[in-house]
Amino acid sequence: MDFSGQVAVVTGGSRGIGRAVVQGLARRGARVLFCYRERIDAAEETLALASADGGEVVALRVDVTDPTAGAALVGAVQARWGRLDVLVNCAGMAAFGSIETMSLERWHATLATNLTGVYHVCRAALRPMMQRRYGRIVNLAAFHAMRGFPGQADYSAATGGVLGMTRALAREVAAWAITVNAVAPGFIATELLEATPPEVQVWAEQIMAMRRAGTPEEAAAPILFLASPLASYITGHTLAVDGGWAMV
Repeated sequence: MDFSGQVAVVTGGSRGIGRAVVQGLARRGARVLFCYRERIDAAEETLALASADGGEVVALRVDVTDPTAGAALVGAVQARWGRLDVLVNCAGMAAFGSIETMSLERWHATLATNLTGVYHVCRAALRPMMQRRYGRIVNLAAFHAMRGFPGQADYSAATGGVLGMTRALAREVAAWAITVNAVAPGFIATELLEATPPEVQVWAEQIMAMRRAGTPEEAAAPILFLASPLASYITGHTLAVDGGWAMV
């Protein structure tokens, strides 16, 4: 996969799957702007890792729940490089607890980050992509979106909404040669997985075919493919990256 000459925006790029996506894009020739919300130390580590591979990468502190987030990211990337080819939405948060004990504040916070944040940035990215009649949008969802997961009703609802938005947007923008797809990881060894109790992690690894959590790099690889010129005839698709969990 070759991203030479292309410009990408990655939300949530300071750690986990987002960091692996930033590194993968930069390593393959893309110029990348990624955002982070709070962890400047993690953002600086991502910058160092991507730069070590010779990539041109910049970081911007942006909270995707802010209605101005999309305009800030797209404006920054256009001011610096004058174009936008790829958008990967990786920003996310998750907690664990029954819906009976879940506060309304947590419900709103989860949906704001995992669903509304995707809306903010996708909406802003469309105009420059439509003007150039080219674009790749890849939204990170989760296995929870397709099957639901006990203790994470909010995360299941938010990522399920991402899948619906992905399909609707794919239909809206196909005429401009913009593809919109989603990747739905299962258990991936990131900080988000730490929200899941250890006994639930053990149970999940016992029922999936590969009997282990995936790595951020394993989740990033299909994202990179869907973001590349190679995926020109794939849109509105959700790719499960779950070690065979969906077969259960």
